[in-house]
Amino acid sequence: MVNFPNMHANINLLKIWCLTFLIQLPVCLFGQEHSLPILNESDISFLEKMTSDVLEQSRIYPHQYISATHGSNETGGILIRPGGKDAYPSFWIRDYAMSLETGMVKVEEQLHMLVLTASTQSDKTWITGGGGIVPFGAIADHIRIDTGEPIYFPGTYSYAEQGTPEWGSRPPYCDQYFFIQMAHYYIIQSGNTDFLTQKINDISLIDRLIVAFQVPPSLGNSELVYANDQVRGVDFGFRDAITITGELSFASILKYRAAVQLADLLQLLDREEAANYLQVALSLKKTIPETFRHPSGLLLASTGRSNQPDVWGTALAVYLGILEGEELTKASRALVDGYVAGHLSYRGSVRHVLTIHDFDASTAWEVSMVPKNKYQNGAYWGTPTGWVCYAMYQTDPAEAKELALEYVAELKSNDFRLGGDSGAPYECFNPNGYTQNPIYLTSVSVPLIAFKRLLFE
Repeated sequence: MVNFPNMHANINLLKIWCLTFLIQLPVCLFGQEHSLPILNESDISFLEKMTSDVLEQSRIYPHQYISATHGSNETGGILIRPGGKDAYPSFWIRDYAMSLETGMVKVEEQLHMLVLTASTQSDKTWITGGGGIVPFGAIADHIRIDTGEPIYFPGTYSYAEQGTPEWGSRPPYCDQYFFIQMAHYYIIQSGNTDFLTQKINDISLIDRLIVAFQVPPSLGNSELVYANDQVRGVDFGFRDAITITGELSFASILKYRAAVQLADLLQLLDREEAANYLQVALSLKKTIPETFRHPSGLLLASTGRSNQPDVWGTALAVYLGILEGEELTKASRALVDGYVAGHLSYRGSVRHVLTIHDFDASTAWEVSMVPKNKYQNGAYWGTPTGWVCYAMYQTDPAEAKELALEYVAELKSNDFRLGGDSGAPYECFNPNGYTQNPIYLTSVSVPLIAFKRLLFE
C-alpha cells in the first residue's frame, strides 16, 4: 500500500484520488438517479441514442473503406475515428479517449485500440522529414488505418512529411495523457489488471504509460507543462491551429488527471511510485489556479503567446475538481455572466474564448492559422458544452439548464438522421452559416458524459 508522508498530505491526496476516480466511473454504477437538474429523461435518452448512432457511424470495421484516398482498415480490429462520413479518415487518440466514459465502446474494441496506440509509441527520439522532433515515448496524434503508421503531428497523413514547423516542433502534448486515460478506463472496466504488466513490443504497458507521462516538458522544478517558440507542442488537439506558448493550463489540467489515473494503476500493482504521482497531482492542483488566475474569474490559456482567458480549460478545471471554494465560484460566475451577455455561446455550442476576450478585431486567439470566427479561432463547438454547463451549474442551475436546452434543441433541429442537409452534431459552426464536419463524435459524447454526471450530484 502507499505510505503518505503525513496526515495532511494523506487527506489532500485522498480527496484528489477519490474525486477523479468518481469522474471515471460509468453512470450505471451509481444506481437510480435522484434528480434531473438540467435535462429531462427524454432529452437524455435522445442524447444517448444520438451518441450511439454517431459512434456507429464513426466505427471502421476490419477491411472497411471509408475514403477512396485513404484505403481500408488493415489494423486487425475495429477503430473509432472522430466522426462519420469521410472527415478525419484515421484513428485519432484524443477524440476516442474523450468518448470512452459513455460506456458505449466494447471492451474488446478498447483492447485493440489500446494495443495499437501502445505499439506505435515512439521507441526512440528522431527527426521527421518536416524537421520536427519525435521524443522517445511520444504517442501519435493519429494512426493511419491502412498502414498502421503513426502520424505524430497534426496537419498531414504522411509519415515521411510530418512535423512541419507550423504545427510545433514536438508532437501535441495532450495525447500522452489521453493514452493514460485509455489504459485506465480499459483496466477498470475489464478488471484485467494483469494486462498492465503484459509486454507490447518488449515493453510492459505500465512502463509505456510511465514513459508517456514524462514526454511533455516542464520548466525547472514546476510540474506545469511548458512550451516556447523553439520547443513547442500543441497543448490540446482541439486547438492545434493556434500557437500557445509559456506555461500551458489545458495541458497541465490533463496532466493532473493523468497523474491520478497513473497513480491508480500503480496502486493496483502495489507499487510505491503511486504516491509520487499523487504528489504531482497535488502540486498541479495548487499551481494551476495560482499561475493562470485572471481578474475575470477564468483561467488563462498560458503565460506566453495567446495567454487569453480560456473557456474550455476553466470549465474542465471545475469539472475535474481543480478549482474549489472562491476560485470555483468566480469561474462559474464568469461563465454564467458570459452566457447571459451573449459572449459565450451560440445555439448551445461554446467558443474557446469569450467574444470580449478576443485578442483584437482580426482574430480571437493571438496567433492562429485560420480566420477569425472559423474553426478553432472563434467558431462554436459542442464538445465543451457539458463541462461549461457543469461549471455554470455550481452557481446558477437555471442558466446552466438554459444552455443545455439550447444545445439539445440545435441537435434536434439539425439531426443528421433527418437526412438532406442536416448534419448535427457538427464539429463546429458559426452564426453566418459556416459548418465544419458533420456527425462529429465528441460534440455529443463529451456533453452526454457531463450531463449524466450531473444527474447524480
